[in-house]
Amino acid sequence: MARLIYILNGPNLNLLGQREPEVYGHTTLADVESACTTLAAGLGLELRFLQTNHEGQLVDWVQDARGAAAGIIINPAALTHTSIAVLDALNAFDGPVIELHISQVHKREAFRHHSYVSQRADAVMAGFGTHGYELALRHMAHVLG
Repeated sequence: MARLIYILNGPNLNLLGQREPEVYGHTTLADVESACTTLAAGLGLELRFLQTNHEGQLVDWVQDARGAAAGIIINPAALTHTSIAVLDALNAFDGPVIELHISQVHKREAFRHHSYVSQRADAVMAGFGTHGYELALRHMAHVLG
């Protein structure tokens, strides 16, 4: 049976490929999901790939992952820097958590340098572009053995 991984995406990632392509590139979130789904099948993983612009929805999905998912890969986007609620939800999840950012947040505005999510994450990936999703998925498979 395939192990289930939640890949959760926060605000504005639905605009990936359109919003600030000089920062985030031209790849769409649908392209990322397709690539991850193909890779996951080869790694013996199953995905639940989700995106929301609402903090409470992201918290609900993290809570849904409890007891259902082997691991979470999360790109909380701007909620990274503001959401104690997302951190609290992640703290209630027992499996591995990988925090993911498309851009290299430490080369950007100072407010992006702090992450609440990092306090729970087992690994943090930033600056690999949308390819970071596939790298995170490979790392998750490695961690799960």
